[in-house]
Amino acid sequence: VLMPFGGKYQLTPIQTMVHKISVENGNTSDCSLMSWGYNPFIFEKSPYHGAYLAVVESVSKLVASGAKFENIYLTFQEYFEKLGKDSKKWGKPLLALLGAFKAQKDLQVPAIGGKDSMSGSFESLNVPPTLVSFAVTTEKTDNIISNEFKNIGNKVILISPKYDENNLPIASSLIEIYSIVNDLIKKKIAVSAYTLTYGSIAEAVMKMSFGNKFGFDFDENISLNDLFDYSYGSFILEVEKKNISIGKVVGVITQEKTFSYKKENINLEDLLKIYENKLESIYKSKIKYEDDKVQNIDFNFKANIKSKIRSSKPKILIPVFPGTNCEYDSAKTFSDAGGHPNILVINNLSSEGIERSIEKFERELKSSQIIFIPGGFSGGDEPDGSAKFITAFFRNEIIKKEINNFLENKDGLMLGICNGFQALIKLGLVPFGKIVDTNKNSPTLTFNKIGKHQSRIVRTRICSNKSPWLSMVNVGEIYNVPISHGEGRFIASEDTIESLKSNGQIATQYVDLDGNAIMDIEFNPNSSIFAVEGITSPDGRIFGKMGHSERIGNGLYKNVIGNYDMKIFESAIKYFK
Repeated sequence: VLMPFGGKYQLTPIQTMVHKISVENGNTSDCSLMSWGYNPFIFEKSPYHGAYLAVVESVSKLVASGAKFENIYLTFQEYFEKLGKDSKKWGKPLLALLGAFKAQKDLQVPAIGGKDSMSGSFESLNVPPTLVSFAVTTEKTDNIISNEFKNIGNKVILISPKYDENNLPIASSLIEIYSIVNDLIKKKIAVSAYTLTYGSIAEAVMKMSFGNKFGFDFDENISLNDLFDYSYGSFILEVEKKNISIGKVVGVITQEKTFSYKKENINLEDLLKIYENKLESIYKSKIKYEDDKVQNIDFNFKANIKSKIRSSKPKILIPVFPGTNCEYDSAKTFSDAGGHPNILVINNLSSEGIERSIEKFERELKSSQIIFIPGGFSGGDEPDGSAKFITAFFRNEIIKKEINNFLENKDGLMLGICNGFQALIKLGLVPFGKIVDTNKNSPTLTFNKIGKHQSRIVRTRICSNKSPWLSMVNVGEIYNVPISHGEGRFIASEDTIESLKSNGQIATQYVDLDGNAIMDIEFNPNSSIFAVEGITSPDGRIFGKMGHSERIGNGLYKNVIGNYDMKIFESAIKYFK
C-alpha cells in the first residue's frame, strides 16, 4: 500500500509499513501496519525515558498513517550489555522495562510478545541500552495516508501533547491528540502527516519535502528550539483548509526548491545531495551512464488480432518452479480479468517427480490457451543461473514438442515476467518466437549494471501495440510498474536492436518523468540497452518483460501516483473471446 519511498521522485521515506492482507481469492481493502520506535541517544541518558518514548514513537507513527489508536498492539526487542555482577548494569534493563510498562499502562496499549536478548555485546564492545518498540494494527486502505507533502500552497501545522514534570507526554493529552489527528485524516483535511522523531520539525519538513521536491517557507513564530528539540507524540500535518484553527502554524509549502527560515535559505538539491551521499560510498545508489540520447520507439499496428480458437473463459497454465513466488498474484490478476488460472507445481525432489510433472504439464497444456511463467528467484538466483531449471524443463523433448504445437496450431499466448522473462529469452521464445539454441550473440538478460538487486517503481512507455497482450493500450502511453530483480539488464547487438525496432518487437521502454527513454539509473534501474523493458516474439503472441504488471489492485502504491494497469491480462482474455 505504501512503497518504502514516496512522492514523484520516490525520496520521502515512510514511517509505517503498510501492506494488504493476503487473500487467495477475491479482493480486500484490509491492510496490516507495522512501525517501530527507538532513540539510542535518549536511552543512553535514561533507559526509562527511552523505553517510554519508544512506545510513544511506534504508536504515533501508526496514527500518522491513518490508523485508529484503539486497535494497536505492541511487541518489543531488547539488547543490553553484559551485566556481570554490576548492579548499575542490571538496573538498565529494569529501568527500560519499567518505562515500557508505564507507557503501556498509561496508553492502555498491550504488548503481545517480544524477544529478550542479552547478546548486545562483542568482546569489549557494548551496544547502547536498547528496547525497540514495534507497533502493529490493521486498517482500511482508504484511510491510509502517506508522509510526502502533496500540494504547493498548503498550510502545515504542528499539534503537540502536553508534557509532565519529567518531560514525558501526559497520556490523556496524547490520546486526545491521537483522536484529533485521526479525525483530520478521516475527513481528508490532513492530506499528509509525520510524527516527530529524533530530528524534530526540521527532519520532518525536510523528508516530507523531498518526495515531490517542494520548497518550504517556515513561519516566523517558529523558534530554533521548535525546529530541533525532541517532541515525541507531536505531529506535522499538511492541511487543505486555509482557515483551520487547530495547532501551531509551521509554514507553507512552496514551489521554489528552497527551505526558507526568516532571512536564511537552503537549496533543496544541495541538502538532498548531502542527505543521499552520506552512505553513497558504502551502498551505491548511483552509477555513471552514457549520456547518449536514447530514442523513443513508436510502432503503431492497426490490425485487430484475434485468435482462431475462441474461448469464453480462457485457461491459463501457471507453472511453479523452485523459487517462484508470484504465482498467487498472477493467478488472481488473470482471474479478475476473466480467465481460469491453473497453478501447477513442478516437483523436482526426484527424477520420478520431474517425470510426473512433465506428464501433468503436457496434459494440462493440451486444454490451455495461455502459458504464464511468473516471477521469483528460480534456483535461488544462483550466479548466472536465473531461470536455469525453468529453461531445462521447457527444453525437455516432450514439453518442447507440445509448446511448438501450442504456438503453431492453437494460437496460444505466452507471457513471462521477471524470472519468467529470463526464461523466455534464454529459451529463444523471445525474440525468435520458438525454442532455439541460443549463443553468445543472442539477446540476453544479465546482471544489473549497478551490481545489486533493484526494487522500486519505474515508469515505462508503450512502444508498440503489435502484441495481443497490448491491444488495449496506445503507443506513447506511460505506465508505472513495480520492479524487483538483480538480473534485468537487456543486452543485444546493434543489428538485433534495429531488427526488433523495425518489426515492432520492442514493446516497452524505461522512461523519465518527461516520458523520454533514458539510461539514467534513477529511471532505467538495470541499465538496459536502448532502455528496453519488454520485448515480444515476431508475431507478438509471446511477451517478456521485467516489471511486475501483475502486482496491481485498488489501494496500492498510494505514495507513488501513476497509472499501473497496462491491461495486458484483459487484452489476453479478449484475444480469445
